Amino acid sequence: MSREGLWSYSSQRTRTSCYGADGPYSKRAGYDVIGAAEGGLLHVTGEGDGPPTKPGVGIIDMCTGLYLHGAIASALLAREKTGLGQKIDTSLFETTISILANVGMAWLNLAKEAQRWGTGHPTIVPYEAFTTKDAYIVVGAVNDRQFNLLCERLGNTKLAEDPRFVDNKSRIENRKELKRILDEEFASKTTSYWEDKFDGSGLPYGPINSMEKVFSHPQAIARNMIQTVEQDAAVSGKIQVLGMPVKFSESKPSIRCGPPALGEHTDDVLQEVGISSATISNLRKKGAI
Repeated sequence: MSREGLWSYSSQRTRTSCYGADGPYSKRAGYDVIGAAEGGLLHVTGEGDGPPTKPGVGIIDMCTGLYLHGAIASALLAREKTGLGQKIDTSLFETTISILANVGMAWLNLAKEAQRWGTGHPTIVPYEAFTTKDAYIVVGAVNDRQFNLLCERLGNTKLAEDPRFVDNKSRIENRKELKRILDEEFASKTTSYWEDKFDGSGLPYGPINSMEKVFSHPQAIARNMIQTVEQDAAVSGKIQVLGMPVKFSESKPSIRCGPPALGEHTDDVLQEVGISSATISNLRKKGAI
């Protein structure tokens, strides 16, 4: 089978690229950060007075895979109903546009250009990270009840009565002054102090955790977000991997094997597309695989 023939077989099923199968940019190359840049995500990520910022992980790569996962399941269901298969095409660029959410809709319907807000929110205040005495904590008071609760736990009930902050509209208009006041409050105590203060209140909050804290987090452990699989290349013969984020009431999905070694499944893949064992052996002798 020719290289073109192998590609033709594969491309009949799914296709992922930076820009999609057609359109004026379809031939252009790209990676996660390219799709995120051209699709507008980097424009809205970062501090307001700073440059565009790349998210800490390849979020567009992962979101595109998740979209494709759902699309494959939908296509399989459609095949069960119609007997017809179909090609699925998606791209990093389109994924980025699709997750612009409120900022994208604000432009489409109100011609309102998006801004960078750091950890803040354009239409909810306060809803962001604050520096504590030793780290950071994120608080989301998305309505007046929660803002009153926040002020109560801060020990500053008069703040909720201040006409500048009496409702969300007022808090948006006086965002900078409220931020200054809250910054001073949070900076006076440690993160753990504020966690204890907010515990059981119903107020949405959470510390910004390091990797060490994430993977020792009692909720991560309780929800089996750390799993162990066999891996011959590891000194111990095992490695730890990230767990399944979705749980089922009946099925019990798990990660049953580690990542493959380089070339481990070459024969399986080539046989799947119709290449015989003899041909594979010959290709290996020639150093082609």
